Amino acid sequence: MQHVLLKAIEVAMQKYGACYAEARAQRLYKTMFTLKETRVEVAKQGIENGVAIRVLVNGAWGFASVGSFDSDILLSAVSNACVMAKTASFKLKTPIKLATTKPVIDNVGVKSKKNPADIALEDKIRDLSQISRAIQTFDSRIKSCTVDYLDLTGSNFFVNSEGSNIQQDKMFVWSKIAASAESSGVFTFSREEIGSTLGYEVFDDQHPPQEIGEIVAKRAIDQLSAKSLKGGKTPVVLGPNVVGVFVHEAFGHLAEADLALSGGVLFNALGAKIGSDLVTFYDDGTIPGAFGSFKYDDEGVSAQKTLLIKDGVVQGLMHNRETAYKFNVQSTGNARAEDFRVEPIIRMRNTYMEPRDCAFEELLEGVKSGYYFKSFRGGQANIDGTFQVGIQEGYEIVNGEIGAPVRNASISGNTLETLLNVDAVGKDFALDSGRCGKGQTVFIGDGGPHVRLSEVVVGGSA
Repeated sequence: MQHVLLKAIEVAMQKYGACYAEARAQRLYKTMFTLKETRVEVAKQGIENGVAIRVLVNGAWGFASVGSFDSDILLSAVSNACVMAKTASFKLKTPIKLATTKPVIDNVGVKSKKNPADIALEDKIRDLSQISRAIQTFDSRIKSCTVDYLDLTGSNFFVNSEGSNIQQDKMFVWSKIAASAESSGVFTFSREEIGSTLGYEVFDDQHPPQEIGEIVAKRAIDQLSAKSLKGGKTPVVLGPNVVGVFVHEAFGHLAEADLALSGGVLFNALGAKIGSDLVTFYDDGTIPGAFGSFKYDDEGVSAQKTLLIKDGVVQGLMHNRETAYKFNVQSTGNARAEDFRVEPIIRMRNTYMEPRDCAFEELLEGVKSGYYFKSFRGGQANIDGTFQVGIQEGYEIVNGEIGAPVRNASISGNTLETLLNVDAVGKDFALDSGRCGKGQTVFIGDGGPHVRLSEVVVGGSA
């Protein structure tokens, strides 16, 4: 494989005058299916091969991708990418330059107790059907359930004109479970997402099918008797699941250097204090087994633990090689592409808040009247720093004690203002698995400890 890619790089440099060239190839095996109730609605299984060519000619990028390893087809893609770059360079005001990085030669393998590629499709459907049955039989008020499943195994290859030559094996197992319930005109919804880079054994130890089905079903049923909350500013305690999506959506996207350069609120905020002394955030691609971890990004740069905020002060952004040059820093290894069809862009990996020293009970003790939001339903943020996070599981806090459940809750506000309201941080920690969309979809992790906000705007459904 690598010799074919190296030939393409050589042609880009010598024949077409590229000052930089790279080739990314994938040889992956995928299984996907969807269960509606206990019926198989969609099932796909097969090999997905392809190559992406990216070149820098006259200071402009050119890109082409093909679903083939044929040498002639690859050379045609090289030609197309170089022509595209030369055309783009005529309208380019500032030539693109890349931060330097050390060339890497490596072969990265993966190990698992249960490789999903070795398990028959029928067995996977049988196992995931247990989740559906657990949901369906939990309570007669359950009206629907959907289980999506995906696994991916194989290898990615990366070579560039600077001498990097990397083979990186991949293994992802992912599932999303959703259920709805209805009673007396009240409709509720519950979801859970599972992700692992360790193998199919995730369903043996961490998330047994029966258990995960009951969790999703119970949450939907419990919300039927929950009451609507009172809107307005109020103290809240956020569970790690909600903290994770807040860190990811409300702050993480602002800390992606490409969005910062596009007018984001963090563009001129390096060194500025934007949160309380208790706020420390990281984006880390090195956590073993985490859903957003890898050894090298899609520019061949080593993953690392990147400090974003320390004690409330902005320390850095997430970079690819292009933005790193503009900020006169090193790439943080955040260049990621969904697959060979698209170019790598700056994406988060595992983004989280650092724990402190408070017990969960201590967080509650400081709240006479407020809410505990345990699990999120969805979230979104804007480049101006405003955000909204929907809550799927929440409870009243009354005199420091967890009270009755509430439904259709959300929190919203301005990220920079909200971070100043963090007044207590737990000593626990949890990291959840998920997916992030930014024109492309990639697997990520996010999380943190339990956190208390002195106040935040609480409202209806997000």
